[in-house]
Amino acid sequence: MPKANVKKTPKTNVNKIPNKMSKVNLSHANVENREERLGSIVSWDGKASELSRLSQKLNETREISRSGCGGCPGSGKGGACSINELDMPFNQQTMCNNAIVACQIGNLTDCILIEHSPIGCSANHPRFDLGFRIGLIRRHKPVESIRIFSTNLLEKDMVFGASDKLRQTIRDAFSRYAPKAIFISMSCSTAIIGEDISAVANELEKETGIPVVPLYCEGFRSKHWSTGFDISQHGVVRQIANKKPVRQPDLINIVALWGTDYFTDMLKPLGLRVNYIIDMASYEELKQTSEAAATATFCHTLGSYMATALEEEYGIPQIKGPQPYGVKGTDDWLRAVALTVGKDGQIEDYIKEQHEKWLPEIEKLKHKLKEFNGGKTVKGFISTGSSFAHAMIEVVRDLGVEVKGSIVFHHDPTYDAGYPEQETLQHLIDASGDIDYFTVSKTQQFQFAGLLSRVNPDFIIIRHNGLAPVAAKLGIPSFAMGDEHFPLGYEGIVRTGNALLDILARKKFNNVLKRHVKLPYTEWWLSQPDQFILAKHPEILDEPPAPLPLPVRRRKNARKEAAQNA
Repeated sequence: MPKANVKKTPKTNVNKIPNKMSKVNLSHANVENREERLGSIVSWDGKASELSRLSQKLNETREISRSGCGGCPGSGKGGACSINELDMPFNQQTMCNNAIVACQIGNLTDCILIEHSPIGCSANHPRFDLGFRIGLIRRHKPVESIRIFSTNLLEKDMVFGASDKLRQTIRDAFSRYAPKAIFISMSCSTAIIGEDISAVANELEKETGIPVVPLYCEGFRSKHWSTGFDISQHGVVRQIANKKPVRQPDLINIVALWGTDYFTDMLKPLGLRVNYIIDMASYEELKQTSEAAATATFCHTLGSYMATALEEEYGIPQIKGPQPYGVKGTDDWLRAVALTVGKDGQIEDYIKEQHEKWLPEIEKLKHKLKEFNGGKTVKGFISTGSSFAHAMIEVVRDLGVEVKGSIVFHHDPTYDAGYPEQETLQHLIDASGDIDYFTVSKTQQFQFAGLLSRVNPDFIIIRHNGLAPVAAKLGIPSFAMGDEHFPLGYEGIVRTGNALLDILARKKFNNVLKRHVKLPYTEWWLSQPDQFILAKHPEILDEPPAPLPLPVRRRKNARKEAAQNA
């Protein structure tokens, strides 16, 4: 396995910088949920500009509250501030914090994650293992499998406790694999019975001589899975990052998932080396996070917490800018990076060179896409994580695509550092205009068909691709973007444009599919203009169902009789 990118160029000791107010508390193993810390929401519908306005207003009010007013006007309970979100009476599907920790910490190359849980919490592991292997290939690292242990809680463990089982699992993992660190993830079951994973972690850390990190990520603790990213990053900064760092002025942390390494080429003109975290990272790469010159991310939703923790604890500045997607976003991000590392005089020539190289290609793709669509403007729809969706809309709009609708899986009114330069929703509106139908909904399939029908797009770009079959049944081809770095930078716009040409070529197939398949929802539901009607009128659920039409009743009775006679 190649050695970690841990070149040392000692210059100055890293000291903490004073903060007007701490946002991250590393003295505790626990992490405050996003809905409490940031006011995050999971259900909302309206114009993007209205959500941005409400977010800015909330941030102003929260600053008043933080200054000691004792609460926010209209906050309702506990002085907490939030945007009024739509309270849906049920969820059809979602992910949990425990699963996110598994696909983050479980993707480290020389550490081990122990899930203190029943075996059912490990059901996602085959999919996570596939993602890990693909990610290693993309980063040119040796391919291996994830190393996640389960304590396999049984009924007797729920009654009598399972701390001894956890101790033995840690000892077994340590003796078999000699990991550099061991992480313990809490599950719903172990939270319910009150397992003290911190006490066990402290005890076994002394016994093994390596960091043993408790992660409080029980699935029911937060209404959105993104809190799981924060929990993973909290554990790394709290117990793995070098406590006595020496700054490496040419190293930049990139908080990312499994994407291809496009950042290295983008940052070469500034003489910077990339330290990818958390997925596919080694223990040494995690340890040197406290030595970097700066921290950036492919998505502020994912990287906000870690960037802020490193900034507050070790004085490592985070990039105060948008994300590097679309022409304007990439321009602004490169300038922000250069300014942060003290090389702002070196970036303008590179930006000019890249414009000359890629902008003509982008213009060609604009014409190709329109021509491919019979001379009509291509209409797109974006459905991904929140900040990444803002970036993707900028990318496809640079290709001449019309975007009037989007679904984000949750919305953070602000990010942990609170820098206005990182407000990606407002950056999107300023760069390319408003979105008329901007929806916050956490991967709810039953809403998807109605939300798509409002804008009738020619294609969708999606990440959590369990929704993609719904679009396919409506005749809409999907681009399931598994490599989140695919649209990165100027060249990423061109990559995306060429991919869209391939996606649009499938429209005929999807239209044929539409004629032969049916969605599993009633005509009443599919005809609803408002997909949040159940939140606004929950009494509908108490109404008796309308009688089925006579032909349908006859078919059902015939099937019932046939089953009884069989």
